[in-house]
Amino acid sequence: MPPLLRLLIATQFAFNIGFFAVLPFLAEHLGGAIGMAGWLVGLVLGLRTFSQQGLFVVGGALADRYGVRPVVLVGCVLRIAGFVWLGYAERPWAVIGSVLLIGFAAALFSPAVESEVARQAVAWEKSGGGSRTSVLALLSVAGQAGAFVGPLLGALLLSVDFRTACLAGAGVFVLVLAGHARLLPQRIPGRTAAPGGGGLRAVARNRAFLGLCCGYGAYLLAYNQLYQALPGEVERAMSDQAPLAWLFALSSVLVVSVQLPVTRWAARRLDLHRSMVFGLLLIAAAFGVVAAALPAGLTGVPGLLPGAGFVVLLTLGQMLVVPAARARVPDLAEEGRIGLYTGAMSSLSGLIVLVGSALMGALLDSGLPPAVRWLALAAAPVLAIVLMPGRRAREREAGVRGGADG
Repeated sequence: MPPLLRLLIATQFAFNIGFFAVLPFLAEHLGGAIGMAGWLVGLVLGLRTFSQQGLFVVGGALADRYGVRPVVLVGCVLRIAGFVWLGYAERPWAVIGSVLLIGFAAALFSPAVESEVARQAVAWEKSGGGSRTSVLALLSVAGQAGAFVGPLLGALLLSVDFRTACLAGAGVFVLVLAGHARLLPQRIPGRTAAPGGGGLRAVARNRAFLGLCCGYGAYLLAYNQLYQALPGEVERAMSDQAPLAWLFALSSVLVVSVQLPVTRWAARRLDLHRSMVFGLLLIAAAFGVVAAALPAGLTGVPGLLPGAGFVVLLTLGQMLVVPAARARVPDLAEEGRIGLYTGAMSSLSGLIVLVGSALMGALLDSGLPPAVRWLALAAAPVLAIVLMPGRRAREREAGVRGGADG
């Protein structure tokens, strides 16, 4: 691949090492060392998610307007400042401020990097270098590998203290900042600044794109059940949540080891739309496996097998959905606005997860039989398939692009 693509994919790996060296241990630090109440810990974690996922659309729009380099560099500076501040923060207002800064930093650099990888992947595909989904799958692998290494580094550093972990995370971003200041081009060939105004209105009118967001949001909502529904199932089977760590590790190992072969298989047999449909069906089947096994009432190690099947099918679905969704964005975005659309997909999908998680929480707390609750969870990805753009929408897109080219 071209040097720029290699740099951006390595960036995703480094970002996640720095991030996951700190954030998985934040809740315990806030509740233990600082002594925050449980509701305040939840508020802090929610604010971090909002300041990151909810503001992706802002970072994407800024990348379109001003270019990738300044947005990534500013994001790295803010992430360094946020981690250093968090390491020394002892009062709630200081913790909240540092966490908001950490989240907003990601809202700047992540959509800038992801949108430029998507744009470069399309150019790579057109030049005959290879499938765009292969490039975007490699981006997922790099991110997951960083998410796997980061907590190991953080756990090692926590043997000193939380502040050391924060400073080490900041140090990773100092290296990323220095590398990008030196290697990221001032001006990327073929990239033009987006026109001012009208972008969000165009997003809101783009039904095919909104349908894509429904599909991606359904995947994120299902993925969130690793943290919302799966712990209860593991607790039921084992009377202990210790096996959760192994199930999470299983998901990471699968992505790192199998993502690229799955993507190559899908590229030979499925277009992007069918890849997303097949992936969402696998995700629906993941919930169905647990629902089918629950009436048997298995406990102990046999009782963990449905949960393991859920993780495997969900992860396989993720491998199909994520690269395909990211690969679809350049086809649906207006000229010069890939960053805005990339950020908007994350922000709108995050809103779907916010609303959906509340509904799923109410469903899990309801008096319905457990099997019925898991079947209801399976309905979300199926509904998303109905809402996603189908063949007619794709033909209209092709017609519009063909007319513009002519």
